[in-house]
Amino acid sequence: LRLALYQHWSLYESLCNTTYTSARLKLWSVQGQKRLQEFLADMGLPLKQVKQKFNSMDMSLKENLREMIEESANKFGMKDLRVQTFSIHFGFKNKFSASDIVYATTSLMENIEKEEPETTNFIKALDSLSRGNLDKLHQGLDLAKKQLRAIQQTVASCICTNLVISQGPFLYCSLMEGTPDVKLFSKPVSLCLLSKNLLKSFVCSTKNKRCKLLPLVMAAPMDVEQGTVIMVGIPPETESSDKKNFFGRAFEKAADSTSSRTLHNHFDMSSECRGRS
Repeated sequence: LRLALYQHWSLYESLCNTTYTSARLKLWSVQGQKRLQEFLADMGLPLKQVKQKFNSMDMSLKENLREMIEESANKFGMKDLRVQTFSIHFGFKNKFSASDIVYATTSLMENIEKEEPETTNFIKALDSLSRGNLDKLHQGLDLAKKQLRAIQQTVASCICTNLVISQGPFLYCSLMEGTPDVKLFSKPVSLCLLSKNLLKSFVCSTKNKRCKLLPLVMAAPMDVEQGTVIMVGIPPETESSDKKNFFGRAFEKAADSTSSRTLHNHFDMSSECRGRS
């Protein structure tokens, strides 16, 4: 299922904090919350069941869950909610999908709860892939849940306060110092996840069809003392994922023309660290 960490969470939390379902149902609005309740009712799932941990749900519900969700999702315009993936089992209790591992390891690499070198976080993320370190993998899953909640709360805030601005050929959003969880988004992967979620949600929320054709540039404080920000560029929603992101070169040109101090040191060149000039 296209639901983030649902086997390690409650189904309700997963529906609320997955980009796809949150954007399609517009969960940042009162009407969206009502649609979520209607969606659950259409599946015939009691609220008590969906709000408890997935492992604690009735076995009869879990066995038919994929079919129940897929049937109701089609009625609510979510035809791509069921996807193929890989999974791995460690004994009876420990089952992880490919996306679970990705969420856990990236959250460990960008962990901000402890002031540790990035190399230390990288080694912890690498260790979590070992079968003998399942405790670290579960720690990564807990961090990922916090990250996903923070993303949804920030998306809701940006949309409800009209922080997404049309700047001609692109959309722009800047997180200010003091924004809740803003430190979390000083990391490239976290900011990219937030930006992709925000763009998808904004396109679903606006009546302006042109926005589907516009990319999003997003900025967040990186180091307040040094006066630096981190920026990412996200291609338009209409573009397929296999198309190249040209923001890396665009950022370099913008830095040259404004004489800004920049650093391009990420795997994905569509993100950059910029000093305020």
